Amino acid sequence: MLTYENLKEKRREFLAATGLRVEEFQKLLPAFESAYKKLYPSNQTLEGKPRQRGIGAGAKGLLNTFADRLLFILVYHKTNPLQTMHGLQFGLSQPQANYWIHHLLPVLQLALADLGFKPERDASRVAINELTLESAPDLVIDATERQRQRPENDESQKEHYSGKKKIHTDKNLLIVNEGTGKVVYLGPTCPGKTHDKKMADRAQINYPSNATLDKDSGFQGYEPAGVITRQPKKSREAKS
Repeated sequence: MLTYENLKEKRREFLAATGLRVEEFQKLLPAFESAYKKLYPSNQTLEGKPRQRGIGAGAKGLLNTFADRLLFILVYHKTNPLQTMHGLQFGLSQPQANYWIHHLLPVLQLALADLGFKPERDASRVAINELTLESAPDLVIDATERQRQRPENDESQKEHYSGKKKIHTDKNLLIVNEGTGKVVYLGPTCPGKTHDKKMADRAQINYPSNATLDKDSGFQGYEPAGVITRQPKKSREAKS
């Protein structure tokens, strides 16, 4: 069973499971705990009513530390497993895993917002977002894919089938600030079949004037106005 205590010493596995180094996890943990207490005050029930029993009364759950709760939701986002499989990793049933996912997701979002790490979701505001302006506007655009359960509908299967990955996937557009390494913009979720450039064209992202934008071949022909794009080219030696 996964717990923070038994995983924190396995640094490579910790990074693979959560997407964070142990030190980064420890910096996020206080903000996560603070956000949890804001959203779910200890003197109230989840429905917002005054608590009748004392704090700590009742049965103890398996995710009874903030470190384990943060680990649970980070692993879910990093690996995107079926809820049944995710529950097995933490000793929970599928309904329990479903409850904790929906219970902890807003906590993580609030914690990231409090730390100034929550990416912009409105493409028209990228140019004025603090994450963009934190350093010189040297940006990188890319698309990320994650595996998903195969849809039952035949048409949906075709839309989500990624020829590149040979699996069914969901895709999101990302913009990263090269100077800080922070994600500036996170686009809406699209089917895995969607081409990278098509996603960028649809987003209609508003960039800062004279920003530089690194891109790969998936964005060939994507040339937003007022932006200096850079696309690496293969050397002749690599081609031969």
